[in-house]
Amino acid sequence: MPIKQSVVVPMFKPENMPLGDFMREVKKIGFPAVELWSRDAHFGDFAEAALSNGLQIVSMVGHEHDSPKAGSHAEGFSRASNHDRLEAELCESILLAAKFKIPGLITLSGHRNPGESDLETLRVCAQGLRRIAPYAEEKGVNLNMELLNTTVDHPHYICDHTDWAVALCEAVNSPRVKILYDIYHMQIMEGDVIRNIRKAIKWIGHFHTAGNPGRHDLDDQQEINYRGICNAIAATDYDLYIGHEFRPKKDSFQALREAFGICQVG
Repeated sequence: MPIKQSVVVPMFKPENMPLGDFMREVKKIGFPAVELWSRDAHFGDFAEAALSNGLQIVSMVGHEHDSPKAGSHAEGFSRASNHDRLEAELCESILLAAKFKIPGLITLSGHRNPGESDLETLRVCAQGLRRIAPYAEEKGVNLNMELLNTTVDHPHYICDHTDWAVALCEAVNSPRVKILYDIYHMQIMEGDVIRNIRKAIKWIGHFHTAGNPGRHDLDDQQEINYRGICNAIAATDYDLYIGHEFRPKKDSFQALREAFGICQVG
């Protein structure tokens, strides 16, 4: 299955470059799609710039997840006290995703809870996701639970291993509750990336890339074999997107051209 690639816009757009000009350059490279981190008051401008340049929007974060005290990615489905808020926010995002044909929304697990096992927290997350999964099914939008590393970037985050994420999907048992498999994060946590992707592919709804260490370009200065990984993904039935989410060390468009060439397989 040919690999479809997308660009996480906030990582690559030069600060002073108009959004429409950036989208045109992304399209020229050959990308069919873009992503943003979250919807805000400027979503309409983003959507217009993408769609007018023939780019599909394929992913965005569907709910708030930051905490003034605990930091970024702290407040997700791991806290039962968040479930009412998450359901309301995701209902709004699902409706927006359906309108703009966005196939998937990113969801976050949040932090581990003190005194609670990972299995107990998994059950809390599953309870919250079951509340919103029927609406996601009705609208045809995936809820992609993001895997993150707790070694370098996101200490205390609960969804930090592939097996835990797969178990969560199995517990919710919805065709619309899936995994955002971030290759950079899982290289740090587990390695054995191709085997883990093959094992979890049924539940994967999106991928993100970045080089390790450093979360930079997919070049020869980092350790992940992206050609091999993309060939392995292309050999499965996966037909959604791989989004580039790295911090370029050089010119954004040069870095994107190189990444596009490396991952253009299948």
